[in-house]
Amino acid sequence: MGDTKHDPTTATLSSHILDTSLGTPGRNLAMVLYQKGEDGFKKLSAHVTNSDGRVKDFPVLGAGIYKLVFDTDGYYSAMNIEGFYPEASVVFRTKLGEHYHVPLLVSPFGYTTYRGS
Repeated sequence: MGDTKHDPTTATLSSHILDTSLGTPGRNLAMVLYQKGEDGFKKLSAHVTNSDGRVKDFPVLGAGIYKLVFDTDGYYSAMNIEGFYPEASVVFRTKLGEHYHVPLLVSPFGYTTYRGS
């Protein structure tokens, strides 16, 4: 994507959470990265968003299918808010030589995502 050169033997990942109900970054939101294999999804790493709602320290990825599971219940429970979706799962496909940015726009009663840059 874009003019940025990436290692052709790997894929990289970043994420950014924006709380649309508050108009702020989704700080301290936990997420888990999984990789799909023959026996289903296997946990690769766990992360928590920083003060800007971002995670940049994901492991280097290969080509394949991955899943990010965002703990929206823990995030909203910490603010004494009961949300409708206890988690948001985003499954996506990667190719080598690409960077993938997976943002999540979240509120207590909905979420959306897209491939960012």
